[in-house]
Amino acid sequence: MDYGYYLELSDSPVHFEKVSSVNNVFFDEANKQVFAVRSGGATGVVVKGLDDKASISFRMEDKGEVKCIKFSFGNKILAVQRTLKAVDFINFIPDLPSTEYSQECKTKNANILGFCWTSANEIVFITDQGIEFYQVLPDKRALKLLKTHSINVNWYMYCPESAVLLLSTTVQGNVLQPFIFKSGTMTKMPKFEIELPVSPKSGNPSLSDRDIIMATVYGQLYVLYLKYQPRAPNNPGAEVIMYYLPREGQCKKMHILKLNTIGKFALNVVDNLVVVHHQSTQTSMIFDIKLRAEFDGAVTIHQQVLLPLSIHPCKIPRAGPSAVTTQSPVPCELYSSSWSVFQPDIIINASEGYLWCLQIKLQPIVHMLQDRGRLMDFLLQRKDCKMVILSVCSEMLTVEKRGSLPVIATVFDKLNQVYKEYLEADQNYTLTMESGAGRSSSAQKRPVRTQAVIDQSDMYTHVLSVFTEKKHYLYELVIKTLVQHSLFYMLHQFLQYHVLSDSKPLACLLLSLESTYTPAHQLSLDMLKRLSTANDEIVEVLLSKHQVLGALRFIRSVGSHDNISARKFLDAAKQTGDELVFYTTFRFFEQRNQRLRGSSHFTPGEHCEEHIAHFKSLFGEQALLTSLTV
Repeated sequence: MDYGYYLELSDSPVHFEKVSSVNNVFFDEANKQVFAVRSGGATGVVVKGLDDKASISFRMEDKGEVKCIKFSFGNKILAVQRTLKAVDFINFIPDLPSTEYSQECKTKNANILGFCWTSANEIVFITDQGIEFYQVLPDKRALKLLKTHSINVNWYMYCPESAVLLLSTTVQGNVLQPFIFKSGTMTKMPKFEIELPVSPKSGNPSLSDRDIIMATVYGQLYVLYLKYQPRAPNNPGAEVIMYYLPREGQCKKMHILKLNTIGKFALNVVDNLVVVHHQSTQTSMIFDIKLRAEFDGAVTIHQQVLLPLSIHPCKIPRAGPSAVTTQSPVPCELYSSSWSVFQPDIIINASEGYLWCLQIKLQPIVHMLQDRGRLMDFLLQRKDCKMVILSVCSEMLTVEKRGSLPVIATVFDKLNQVYKEYLEADQNYTLTMESGAGRSSSAQKRPVRTQAVIDQSDMYTHVLSVFTEKKHYLYELVIKTLVQHSLFYMLHQFLQYHVLSDSKPLACLLLSLESTYTPAHQLSLDMLKRLSTANDEIVEVLLSKHQVLGALRFIRSVGSHDNISARKFLDAAKQTGDELVFYTTFRFFEQRNQRLRGSSHFTPGEHCEEHIAHFKSLFGEQALLTSLTV
C-alpha cells in the first residue's frame, strides 16, 4: 500500500461524452446524475448515475439551447429549462403521454434562474424576484401553484439531503434567506448574514455562489463560506467559516477552518471531513470538526488534521477511436482547471468526460498521525473504521511496536466508551418499546450499530486470538508492561488470582526479571512448584542461584532425592566456594549411598573422584562421619 496519500478518486469513474461544440454536459446534485445533451437533445440525451452501467437514453425536440435539465426522484418526470420564462416537462411514466408540457413563471418580468425538485412531484422555480413552489400533475400534464414568496435574488443554492434552499439577497449578496421544503409545504427560516472581509482597496465586497457550499457534516446542516483574506503583508491566509443552520432557530457561526495559505480553493465533504483543495500547490487538506481544537469563547478554530497532500495519482483510459482505447491508460491530470467540484464528494472533468467520487484512505493516516489517542478519535468517526482500528490495537500490542501502558489504556477507554454509549442507547430503545411509549412515535428508531462499535468478540477475533497459540507471548506483554511501570502489586494479584496461567516459560520470564524486581525469583519458584511437573526446572533455577541446600531440600520434599546425580550437586556446591555447603552436600550423598547400598562410598559410575579428593583435602581422610542436617 502506498502510504503517501490519504485521498483518492474512485477507481471506477463514470464515463460520459465530453463537452464539445455539439454536446453540453449538466450535473444534477440531487440524483447524482450527469446529462450529456447533444444538439439540444435532438440527436440524443444520455443520463448516467454513479452506477455507470445504469444509463438512460432518449431524444428530445430541439427547441433551443438547454440551460438546465433534471429528473424528478425516481426518474419519473424530466424538467428542462430552455428560456428565462418557462420550464418544460416530459413524462417518463408508463401509460402516460410523453408529449412535452410547459409552465411559465407567474411573476411578471421575472427571469428564472433555475429550478429544484423537492420531492417526486414537487418543484420550486427560483427567479430573480422570488420563488414559486409547484406540484406537478403528470396525468393532467399541468402544474399546480402551491406557494410563492417575493424576494430579490442574486443566486441560489439547494441541499437535496436536507431539502433546504438558500437565496442570496441584498446588493452585496451576503444576506442569505433559507427555505425548507417538506411534504408539500415551504417554510421560511430565519435569514442570516455572512461577514465579508473588509479591505480599503477592494471597495464594496460581495458574496459569490463560488464562495459558498451547503453540506451535512455529522448529521447537521452547515453553510460553509470560503473567506479570502485581502492581500496584505501579514495576511493570515484564507479561512473556511462554518455556519450551523438548524431547522429551527437562528443560524450560528460555529467553526473556523484555518487554511494558512492563499490562492484558489474548492470544497468537498467526504465521510464527515471537510476537504479543501488548493489548486496552485495541487494538494488537499482535511479538517475534522469533532477533533479537539481551540475555542475562543465564540467559535472553535481548527487546524488541518495532517499536512496537505495530493490526491493519489490515477490513470484514465486513452480517449479516441476503439483502436486507440486499447492502448495503455494515461495519467489523470489532478487539480485540473477544468475540474468542477460538487457536493458532497463529486469531482467532474467535463472536458475529459469523467465523474469521480472522492474517497478517504484510512490506513495511510495510521502511519501519519502518531498521537494514538487523537488517531483513535479520528478513526472512530469514520464510516469504514473497524478493521483499521483493530489493526492499530493489534500493532500496539506487538512486542516490536508496543505502545506505553497509558496510551494503550487511552485507546481502549475510547473504544469502551463508544461501545457503552451504543449499549445504553439500545437498551433504552428496547425498554421504551416494551413499555409501549415508543410505538406511537415514528421518531423512535433503534440505534444504528456503526463500525465504531467494537465489542469483546471483535477484539478477541481480530486482536487477541492471534495470541492463543502463544499465550506466553501475551503474558510476556502483560508482565513486562506491569514491571516497566512498577505495578508490582498488580502483578502479584494477577499471579495470585491466576489471571496469568502458570507455565514453565512464564516462570522463566519471572526469573529473568529478578534484577529489576527481586521478588520475581520467588514468584517464579512458587509457580514452578504449583505446576508439579517442573521439578527439574526448579532444581536448575536453585542451582543457578547457588542455592544448593535449598535444591536438596526441595528434591527431598518431592521424594526424588534417590534419583538425582550426586556429581551435579557436588559441582554446584564446589562452585559456591562455601566449605560448609560442600561438606553438607557431600555428607548428604554419603548418607544416601549408605541407605541405598549399605556403604557410604561412591561407585565409579558416579564419577565423583574429583569431589572425594577435594573433600579429603579440606577435611582430611579421617573426617568424622557425623552428618549435618540438611
